[in-house]
Amino acid sequence: MAQHIAVLMGGLSAEREVSLNSGAACAKALESVGYRVTPVDAGHDLAQVLAALKPDVAFNALHGRYGEDGVVQGILEMLRIPYTHSGVLASALAMQKDRAKDVMKAAGIPVAHGVTVSRFEAAKSHVLPPPYVIKPVAEGSSVGVFIVKADQAHPPQELTRPDWPYAEKMLVEAFVAGRELTCAVMGDKALGVIDIRATDGGWYDYDAKYAKGGSIHVLPAKIKPNIYQRIQELALGAHKALGCRGVSRADFRYDDLPGGTGELIVMEVNTQPGMTETSLVPELAAYAGLSFGELVKWMVEDASLDR
Repeated sequence: MAQHIAVLMGGLSAEREVSLNSGAACAKALESVGYRVTPVDAGHDLAQVLAALKPDVAFNALHGRYGEDGVVQGILEMLRIPYTHSGVLASALAMQKDRAKDVMKAAGIPVAHGVTVSRFEAAKSHVLPPPYVIKPVAEGSSVGVFIVKADQAHPPQELTRPDWPYAEKMLVEAFVAGRELTCAVMGDKALGVIDIRATDGGWYDYDAKYAKGGSIHVLPAKIKPNIYQRIQELALGAHKALGCRGVSRADFRYDDLPGGTGELIVMEVNTQPGMTETSLVPELAAYAGLSFGELVKWMVEDASLDR
């Protein structure tokens, strides 16, 4: 059994605060099941810090840029430190939303129609008929996302801000109305399906994700059994198509509104999903009979190189 675990957390992305919360929760859970744990706030000196620490396993609790996009995974490969979650290629691919969609579409996974444009092009005029969604190609946690409604005359002008903190490239996608659903994959098995609802009735943005009481999670989702099963199949299919390892989480839109289209699409696959005790993946694991401690122990035991 691996004894000394370095929990990588914090980091340099827009999701730093979320990662600190994930890391703290995972470190506490790992200690509770008997591991010696060293929390590591991942900065530019991460390689030197890990080379000195020499942990048995790196538990990756980073989110967003540098932690979820293949960069940290490459460092860990060079240092030959086994790590959790997906490897270099799958991490980089899943983080690049437009490329991930191309791969999923080729594998028969339904995705929303979309185009990739510069933020200035997205701000100049409607590049798709409204309603549509604009999101950075390589961020998570709904940061930098805009929903352009059917009656909006112009795209959001915030995109032209001189201090715009996100990517220059934006993914513009047709808006699929209806439910937001999510399903986690653990190893080679899809877990349950959660129907996520923002408490205020709006969309599932950063505040709904992370503010206390910001969202309601309905588990199991109250949808037709064949749709529930289809979502599980698609989550596992997307996980495999992108080459993911360990734990991932796929997010869906499903239009079952009265008079709706019935459309079901995969929005994206998260290779480093949130890992606090109240996050979606631990909730899905608990529904499958695994405590938070058992979940993180499984992830450590699953850790490897050449992922």
